[in-house]
Amino acid sequence: MKKVLTIVLVLSLLMGAVFANGTKEAAPAQAGVTTLKWALWDIASTTYYEPLITAYEAAHPDIKIEMLDLGSADFMTMLQTQLSGGDSSIDVVTIKDIPGYNNLVKRNLLLNLNDKIASEGVDLSLYGGTTDQISVDGKLYGIPFRSDFWLVYYNKDLFDKAGVAYPTNDMTFAQYDALARKMTSGMGADKVYGAHYHTWRSAVQLFGILDGKHTIVDGTYDFLKPYYEMVLGEQKDGIVQDYATLKTSSTHYSGVFYNNSVAMMNMGSWFIATLINQVAQGNTEVKNWGLVKYPHAEGVTPGTTLGTITSLGVSNASKKKDAAFDFVKFVTGPEGAQIVAKTGTIPAIKNEGVIQIIASKPGFPTDSASRDALQVAKTYLEMPLHEKSAEIEVVLNQVHDEIMTNNISIDAGIAKMNEQVQKILAK
Repeated sequence: MKKVLTIVLVLSLLMGAVFANGTKEAAPAQAGVTTLKWALWDIASTTYYEPLITAYEAAHPDIKIEMLDLGSADFMTMLQTQLSGGDSSIDVVTIKDIPGYNNLVKRNLLLNLNDKIASEGVDLSLYGGTTDQISVDGKLYGIPFRSDFWLVYYNKDLFDKAGVAYPTNDMTFAQYDALARKMTSGMGADKVYGAHYHTWRSAVQLFGILDGKHTIVDGTYDFLKPYYEMVLGEQKDGIVQDYATLKTSSTHYSGVFYNNSVAMMNMGSWFIATLINQVAQGNTEVKNWGLVKYPHAEGVTPGTTLGTITSLGVSNASKKKDAAFDFVKFVTGPEGAQIVAKTGTIPAIKNEGVIQIIASKPGFPTDSASRDALQVAKTYLEMPLHEKSAEIEVVLNQVHDEIMTNNISIDAGIAKMNEQVQKILAK
């Protein structure tokens, strides 16, 4: 009798496990439904994945999107490992950075999208020139769906107190420098700095590529001289905070803006949502702030800026390439851009509808200039597509630090960049 009871219990447990497994973990696919697997990261903390999937599945009841979270820390390494192993279950690929994109392309792990872009009539002009910058021998393997870009944030109350007109959406670097000098006042704890440059090399070096005549991976950096001269001149005259002090104290750019100590700050669009949130919670002394376009060199179109992108591609190993591209087209297109914008995230497409969504968020500045600042004329990538970009960046970071701390002259620093990067390029 005990033996019979034992068998019955075991069978019951097994049936329960089968039932649970069948309904919760491995439910059979519905007839006629195609499942696409989307490789991405940080599902729990990312607000736009679910809305994008919900909208697409509602319009395409025959498609089911399944997310594969590979984590953020080593995402591109994990992704490359799985795709290199011939994993055909991944259909849609999220591309986190340019070096990772370059590696996937070199290993033939991404589908060349040119034919599908042409046959589907995808308008690449919507992406502000970034698709041209990630084309490899005329072939495009990813389409941007997220893009952060640089703007100027300014403290309206400080400008009002000084009786100085607000910055505009059409400032040359000379005008920006003059305005920063005009807005500098006070001493000690009460000092207001006219501008602020964070310790990233991009906060200074990338001014030089906005004219479209140079890139940061060319191997010659003489074009950076006037920008280093401007910033170091401001530092010497007390217009901006000392780089070495900021670096050794690990001062975050948000802190100096929050406590009313800087009038203007060049920073990325990622700071918009954070600033709105901090003002709403009363965690900053800043109450009234605004945005204007990045300063530009003479003759350069206002709204020319620098940016980073996140793209989507299709795995070459996927057995559902047509369906995968259709999802990519939706996410990266105008409809997907509006869905992303509604979550407070900046999409790659910044058309009128997207700008209206972002500018209408509670806490966004109500003036028209701040809204217009979101209209980008052209975006250059902070680090362009290049197989040796990682090695080059090490040199540029090191020499930038030496120049900004006055451990090397501007001329000697530029000569050092030229020499060391040219050696890397010659390998």
